[in-house]
Amino acid sequence: MATLQERLVEIMINNRLVSRQQIDKVLKIQKDKGLSIKQILINEGIVKEKDLLSLFAKELYIPPLDLSRYKIDKNIIDLIPRRVASQYHLIAVSKIGNTLTVGMSDPMNIFALDDVKALTGYEIQPVMCLDAEIEKSIAKYYKTDKETISGILKETPESETLITAQENNLAVDVGTALAESEKAPIVKIVDLMIVQALKKRVSDIHIEPEEAKLRIRYRIDGQLYDVFTLAKNYQNAVLARLKIVSGLDITESRLPQDGRFKIRMEGREVDFRVSALPTIFGQKFVLRVLDRSNITIGLERLGFSSKSLEIFREAINKPYGMILVTGPTGSGKSTTLYSVLSQLNTPQRNIITIEDPVEYQVEGITQIQVKSDIGLTFASGLRSLLRQSPDVIMVGEIRDSETADIAVKASLTGQLIFSTLHTNDATGAISRLVDMGIEPFLVASSLVMACAQRLMRAICPQCKEPADIPKEFLEKIGIKVTPNKVFYRGRGCDHCNNTGYFGRMGILEVLFVDDNIRDMIINKAMVDDIKNYAVAKCGMVTLRDDAYSKFAEGLTTIEEVIRVTTED
Repeated sequence: MATLQERLVEIMINNRLVSRQQIDKVLKIQKDKGLSIKQILINEGIVKEKDLLSLFAKELYIPPLDLSRYKIDKNIIDLIPRRVASQYHLIAVSKIGNTLTVGMSDPMNIFALDDVKALTGYEIQPVMCLDAEIEKSIAKYYKTDKETISGILKETPESETLITAQENNLAVDVGTALAESEKAPIVKIVDLMIVQALKKRVSDIHIEPEEAKLRIRYRIDGQLYDVFTLAKNYQNAVLARLKIVSGLDITESRLPQDGRFKIRMEGREVDFRVSALPTIFGQKFVLRVLDRSNITIGLERLGFSSKSLEIFREAINKPYGMILVTGPTGSGKSTTLYSVLSQLNTPQRNIITIEDPVEYQVEGITQIQVKSDIGLTFASGLRSLLRQSPDVIMVGEIRDSETADIAVKASLTGQLIFSTLHTNDATGAISRLVDMGIEPFLVASSLVMACAQRLMRAICPQCKEPADIPKEFLEKIGIKVTPNKVFYRGRGCDHCNNTGYFGRMGILEVLFVDDNIRDMIINKAMVDDIKNYAVAKCGMVTLRDDAYSKFAEGLTTIEEVIRVTTED
């Protein structure tokens, strides 16, 4: 009986999926690297795995199965040991009578079929599945006890007490906490908490002491979710472990502290910014995940519309002036600015940032940490760094009139200034600067662009389905509905933790300051008048309109549009 690899060439050539020349190339690579023909075809981009799956299902009369949409009973999974599943790249799917259905990436591997039949005692019915889906299913269903928090906790006897001091007065036996924090179960708990968070695309890890337990929550796509809880007697040891890796003072539990640490996972470095805050039941920790790969992907990958992106690019190519990004906390302002700085980061430019705190550490950029307790504020730091001959300056946030005044004047003397403000929309940045005491003519002369930003959750691609939304409702909120237009929502699946959303995208409102807007600023025109002019004459897309367009394209839901742009 021929193997799948041997039949592969014949089937694909007969169906004109590949040419003889391409097969010759693949065979040469196979000889050099020892990979399977199927894997080489996919790696080289000659064919797509889904196309192969469809072709083989048709030619070999073996049905395909999408494992991502299929929930498997744990009792069925356990019929095949993990060692065998990993060795042959297969997974048990269902059982009817004496027949066991097995998902395989190579359903013509007779050795695998014979071994599984001998091992289970069942007749084997293969179905074809994607390699990646089999890998995900093996990782998902074959979790051992030692890979879970509960399994780690089982390693420690229940009678073992990690706290020797009374909880009422929050006194901590530092020596005991330090010793316990180095024990294997505690180290594993903290490590697993962090690794699990990265796999789930978490932006923040919240570790919250309560009266009777330690609560762990993850923020995923902007929303907080309960993950697990630990017994109260693990609290001091877990928090001590976090203090050690973050470089915090383990003896101090009455004052807020800030620290950071980094880990390397799957070939990438991830920074964690740690904040500790004393509460009535102990110190609450928040670990902010700062993945450097996010700031090097470029503006195109942040989800902005093409028109907004074009205006943004025009602004950052100016030799000097001020560019402001506005929005609430957690709207992605820092990621946007760092993405811009990464693009501008060349040997020909001297780029300096002053931040509180420094979010991402970027090679080639001079970064200053604000330390107000010793007099290093945004204003004093900005005044000093101007003597360092900078080309580009990023001020973490304009919080007061002194910082605003220095930043505006620096932008008029040849520097390109980036900063953030907390306003609801782009035109609000103008009134905020004027309210801080900056003369309107200085605002008009220095401001190149102001933009408002938000982050919206995207529909999960694995469970995306048409949504039935009443036409009257859409028209009531200002959305024009064309005939036969289909809108979408996420049904909820394991891939998206049953939320219906997976990942986020940016929406942007960009106000480019032209000569007419400068005149309006100098003449102290109302902010609403400036906004109306920008929309009517300059084609500015508002946050709400940008969100509507994402909804119309089937990228997000109407619920998300309303949630994110309520103030509009």
